[in-house]
Amino acid sequence: MLLRFPAWKVALVLVTLLLGVLACLPNMLSEQQRQQYISWLPVKPLSLGLDLKGGASILLEVDPVELRQNELRNLNRAVGEKLRETPLIPVLSRNPEGDAVVVKLRNATDKAQALERVRSLGKPPAGTIGVADYYVVTERADGAIEMRFNNAHFEKLQADALDSSIEAVRRRADNSGLVEPNIQKQGDSRVIVEVPGLNPAETDNLVETLTKTGVLTFNMVDPGANPADYTPGEPRNNRVALPDDSQAGAVEVIHLDSIIQGADLSGAQQDFDETGGASIAFQLHPAGAKRFGDETRKNVGQRFAIVLDDRIVSAPTIQSPIIGGSGRITGNFSIEEAEQMAIVLRSGALPAKLKVAERRVVDPSLGADSIRAGVTASVVGVGLVAVFMIAAYGLLGVFAVIALLLNMVLMIGVLSFFGATLTLPGIAGILLTMGMAVDYNVLIFERIREEKRAGRSPITSVEAGYDHAMATIIDANVTHVVAALVMFNLGSGPVRGFALTLVIGVITSFFTAVIVARWIMAMWLKTFRPKWIPI
Repeated sequence: MLLRFPAWKVALVLVTLLLGVLACLPNMLSEQQRQQYISWLPVKPLSLGLDLKGGASILLEVDPVELRQNELRNLNRAVGEKLRETPLIPVLSRNPEGDAVVVKLRNATDKAQALERVRSLGKPPAGTIGVADYYVVTERADGAIEMRFNNAHFEKLQADALDSSIEAVRRRADNSGLVEPNIQKQGDSRVIVEVPGLNPAETDNLVETLTKTGVLTFNMVDPGANPADYTPGEPRNNRVALPDDSQAGAVEVIHLDSIIQGADLSGAQQDFDETGGASIAFQLHPAGAKRFGDETRKNVGQRFAIVLDDRIVSAPTIQSPIIGGSGRITGNFSIEEAEQMAIVLRSGALPAKLKVAERRVVDPSLGADSIRAGVTASVVGVGLVAVFMIAAYGLLGVFAVIALLLNMVLMIGVLSFFGATLTLPGIAGILLTMGMAVDYNVLIFERIREEKRAGRSPITSVEAGYDHAMATIIDANVTHVVAALVMFNLGSGPVRGFALTLVIGVITSFFTAVIVARWIMAMWLKTFRPKWIPI
């Protein structure tokens, strides 16, 4: 049975080994050699993790206070649209106040209809079961209507905000030209960003790009409002006073309801204005372009404010309807600031500002030391194992060492093929699977030794050794895979890297220790027909 290795099985083993060697090859050559010899190969060398290459680790968290304020502003705008539906319900004021949107009606007789309209905003979609209204609507003693988020809905908004923040952070990091940043959720309100190879200055720029809220709105300026009647940043009478950077920080009063928002942008790029100064060119989606065109057509001669993160960048006068769906944001930008803001705008606004909870920079020299230590540990470990296996099992130990080296090649090849990032825990996982592969061979060889002592022939001894050890090997593999899957699902960062290498190592170890080593032994038995096994 052992000697009859079908031709298709031999071909499958050889093809698998060849693919593994090819996938591993980019890790053994320099960039110049890869371009010269194997540029046709789609596999890239392993990326090094933060602990091996150095770089930055930034822990960000969503600000719940700002998230509530932003969502209240969105709700305030939605309430305004609802009350302006035909027939119009006139209001005295409509503002976010504290943790609620407060609406004061001009006519008390409109209250019933106003309540019906605002309550309709918080109704779950038809057919939804077991979900309460999104908002709690109450009537105050002075006749005003208050709308608040219920706790369950705000928790949902926080979860959605974290997911949106992760996606926005990923787009901003990618647009910044960073190579393979590792971005993961941590807990219910935090995002961890790890970028290998970043120096402290680059880390500062990255933090500024990632934490900028990036909220862009176009709002009409209220020429009749007196800025002295407003506290900057605090809504009043559905208006808000903000500093105008184009007027040396002078305060302007704008309408709180925006004409368009950042979500209406289809693109943004760093550009130059007519004077050669840095600016930001933007394009609008069709719906946003139409809305902007309609508003500018109705307000020719009036001023509108371009607001970025609660600061007015500029407030130009509408000379004629703007219907082209594109425009330019000018201001006192440097080229770097304009490029950074363009990245933020085209990557999408954050639902709330991200605060830096923790920042850690790993020096590249420490990463180089870790690489040397990891390589040394691997070489010494494999060398000692090879010496032990050859000393203990003779020729069979040589077969095991060959399988062990092929196992390492296959592991690195598979990791390279899937674009994995190698970290110190990953190196630990590789070393662990090396030991596991040897353990499989020890089980098999000891069983072969027992069969030899019982007087069996070389062929029957080898067959019995593999057959009787197989159940134990499979049990061990299943246990390791289950443990690794649990670590991968429940862990994060380095723990997941260790679990990934462990799973891959289990598969490649089984293949090389059980199938490849068995095939090599079968070829030896078939070719030399030994009378006894040197073990």
